[in-house]
Amino acid sequence: MKLLKSTALVSSMTFISRVLGLLREIVFARWFGASAATDAFFVAFKIPNFLRRLFAEGAFSLAFVPILSEYRQKGDQQALKSLIDAVTGTLMSVLLVITAIGIFAAPAIMMVFAPGWYIDGRESFELATQMLRITFPYILLISLTALAGGILNTFERFLLPALTPALLNISFITAAICFSDKFEQPVEALAWAVLVAGFLQLLVQFPALARHGLMPRPRFNWKHSGVRRILKLMIPTLIGSSVAQINLLFDTLIASFLIVGSVSWLSYSDRLMEFPIGVFGVALSTVILPSLARKHTATDTRAFSATIDWALRVALVITIPAAVALAVLAVPLLATMFQYQAFSANDVYMSSLSLMAYAAGLPAFIAIKVLAPGFYARQDTKTPMKIGIFALVINMVFNLAFVGSMLWLDIPGAHAGLALASGVSAWLNAGLLYYSLKKQGHYQPEPGWSRVVIAIVAASLLMAVGLYFISPSLSSWSDFQVANRVSWLAGLIISGVLIYALASLLFGLRIQDLKRGAEH
Repeated sequence: MKLLKSTALVSSMTFISRVLGLLREIVFARWFGASAATDAFFVAFKIPNFLRRLFAEGAFSLAFVPILSEYRQKGDQQALKSLIDAVTGTLMSVLLVITAIGIFAAPAIMMVFAPGWYIDGRESFELATQMLRITFPYILLISLTALAGGILNTFERFLLPALTPALLNISFITAAICFSDKFEQPVEALAWAVLVAGFLQLLVQFPALARHGLMPRPRFNWKHSGVRRILKLMIPTLIGSSVAQINLLFDTLIASFLIVGSVSWLSYSDRLMEFPIGVFGVALSTVILPSLARKHTATDTRAFSATIDWALRVALVITIPAAVALAVLAVPLLATMFQYQAFSANDVYMSSLSLMAYAAGLPAFIAIKVLAPGFYARQDTKTPMKIGIFALVINMVFNLAFVGSMLWLDIPGAHAGLALASGVSAWLNAGLLYYSLKKQGHYQPEPGWSRVVIAIVAASLLMAVGLYFISPSLSSWSDFQVANRVSWLAGLIISGVLIYALASLLFGLRIQDLKRGAEH
């Protein structure tokens, strides 16, 4: 039950942050809409945010936590502190150089990630470049925050690291409401909000680290054996852990050649996708990685496999119905949250196309976050890297195929083809990770999986049918007042949860299925 309780804690704290994240998107839609200026900001933020997930939450954390867990298991406090100090100093030095390069080379970076704007001579290019110079230092600040969070998580202190992301959303909301009218381009307030949030997220970690005697004293020492092992693990992990993020950036690159609003439509739909991924996927990954690392160090192969099995079971019980609900309720969700003032009915429709496409890949996105730690905990970063590269190539092929076909056939919403390609590559990635873990003998599914899967799928389909018949027509949502939208959406969500819960029990799913393996 320990893993279940820790996951519930992280999920609940992440839920608060994600709710604030949805509130921030409502504020964005109300204040800025889906314009060329918002396209510019989303790209300027997406680049450092991509690097955050690549370095901070991706390669660095997945390489750092297993090594730190190993040092902790050995019980040598001096060696542990030496590792923390050396990693902190080395990481700071590298990131300071990267940040300086990013600020000075902002135009060149923007040409890479939004070439369509540069070629067309759009004003979005100059605005995005200007904001990128403001947002780029976020990678330094948030990577150090991830270092602090990794230390606390390794010592099973999950609360503060899980709550910290909420500060970014609070900063965004405050900047949009209180300061956007102070700028010639109102959206620039959001760029400064990113920088302010980076400082806040780092500073709030310090008291907890000091209280547990884990406050780093930065020492640049790339020759430290632990640092070298982390760096060695990070190189392949950079690709293996972040394929989904690289896919999203390729989506942005291609979307820059599509009609105005395409980047924003993808961003709004991705925000709704990030809600279940953040609340459940990141929470599961955060909790099981230190646990798997400890079990690998203790050579407890039975418990190692049982932990992965439990996490996969919990992930599918939640994500399959969540994916179905996102697809069926795409328009109601988007209309209720974003269709105010600057955000039009057409923006809702176009965003719903990409949301439904993203939803098809949701179970795979979260399965990757469960399966990949099974390799990283054993300090095997090459296997996920190879699988990630293959999935990335497939994603690019399907990007061009789907978008090209839709443009050729003159089908509206070509940006949705990018979302669908990301889902296809995610399923391929998850499938290969699963196959490799089984083939290597590190994971053996527990009995009862067929019953669980049948129950989940059958209950999800029944829920979809129920939601379809009780939902108002799609055109009605634009006519509803705010109170009607909120009440209808709340009623649909509650109905969907009740239908799924009762149906899953009817089809044979049991509470014990969520507990088995959580005690390890």
